[in-house]
Amino acid sequence: MDPVTHGLIGATASQSFADKRTFRAAAFTGLASAMLADLDVFLGSASDPLLNLELHRQFTHSIVFIPVGALVATFLLWWYVKKYLTVKETYFFSLAGYATAGITDVFTSYGVHIFWPFTDARYSLDIISVFDPLFTLGVIIFTGMAFYKRKQLFAWLALGWMALYLLFGFSQQQKAVEIARQIAEDKNREISQLIGKPTIANNWLWSIRYVAGDSLYSAGVKLIPFSDPVIYDGESASLLQWKQEFNHLKGTTLYKDIARFSKLSDAVLIWHPDYNNVIGDGRYSMLPTTLSPLWGIEIDTTNTNQHVEFGTYRDANKEVRETFMEMLLN
Repeated sequence: MDPVTHGLIGATASQSFADKRTFRAAAFTGLASAMLADLDVFLGSASDPLLNLELHRQFTHSIVFIPVGALVATFLLWWYVKKYLTVKETYFFSLAGYATAGITDVFTSYGVHIFWPFTDARYSLDIISVFDPLFTLGVIIFTGMAFYKRKQLFAWLALGWMALYLLFGFSQQQKAVEIARQIAEDKNREISQLIGKPTIANNWLWSIRYVAGDSLYSAGVKLIPFSDPVIYDGESASLLQWKQEFNHLKGTTLYKDIARFSKLSDAVLIWHPDYNNVIGDGRYSMLPTTLSPLWGIEIDTTNTNQHVEFGTYRDANKEVRETFMEMLLN
């Protein structure tokens, strides 16, 4: 989730068991602790761009690391709250806030190493966008009231709002996935991999990606409560069979980097249609109906022992924005 929402959820978690004496210091502690985990964006290597992607949402978001993260937060924050909290109180409020960081990111679509180091698999439920203003607004209202009135009731109402919104997201996702299966069945395609996730900043317009045979297919589905679903036909592209295509480079840094990027992308790799020699993550694009990846790696077969370059290819031009809003609102 975005940093603001992370902080607010952390504040809510800490407020939920604070008393009036500790309430506002607890909120500050929980807020700061929840945001601490995302400092992993600064980890990496300039010479190895993929390392940053691999470390983001890794050990700092693992449930095993929660007590350690809370201890770090306590060390950093106690100097600011020592007039209001004991060291023990600071730790427990930090623990509550920090615990929310990795857990809430599981509900989004990028994936979290929540069970590191026992497994290096990324887990994601894909039921809420990384940034969802309606979800955040509800948290702001209830958490703000809790902070102002110093009452646990509003913190619990904030947690209730989060639970209801996430349940709604889960329900929406199940509808989108079922529609995707029906689309594939109508076209006599057998799905081997299916991804259904909300588009940015809303829970109405859903992006569908599914793999059938050697191809990736996309579609958009608008799901407004009490209305019939609206389906937007999308594009298709051939999946990149990178093991075969680059088999002659096996053992090189380039080959290993493609393997790393494939793992980060759940093996949904396609050639970028707008950039030469760029392998993209086919799961993400600006529009649910297009297959123009938001990010990818640039391949240079003349320098096989150099790490690949990672790039982002977001193009939110006027036409894209208007198309998105038309899908969402009309």
